[in-house]
Amino acid sequence: MDRNLIEIYAQGAPAVREALAGLSAEDVNAFPVPGTWSIRQIVVHLMESDLIASDRMKRIACMPHPLLMGYDESAFAELPGVHDLDLSLVCDVFEKNRLLTADILRHLPSETYQRYGIHSESGKVTLE
Repeated sequence: MDRNLIEIYAQGAPAVREALAGLSAEDVNAFPVPGTWSIRQIVVHLMESDLIASDRMKRIACMPHPLLMGYDESAFAELPGVHDLDLSLVCDVFEKNRLLTADILRHLPSETYQRYGIHSESGKVTLE
């Protein structure tokens, strides 16, 4: 396992907030292409996906071959209230989760990176 990947992962913590800099509420809520997501939905999706990925990594690190459930990201994007979430708070959660997960990953012994989980839809998943 290349532990430099952990640092690259951690360095991505501020990326979402940085990408939003200078955008107006109109920008983040717009649907410029019919049938696609708004920037707001994408940002919330990134936060939710990162939380799920963090959970999966921790499950693999501490459980023998855990079952990793899939999810419907489109359904998540349409949850009531998603369109009203405070994007600053969403960015805070994304950043803090990345940094905390990276810290956990840094402390794992090398042999932990040989473990794997079983994804409910796609099969074997490793920490790498």
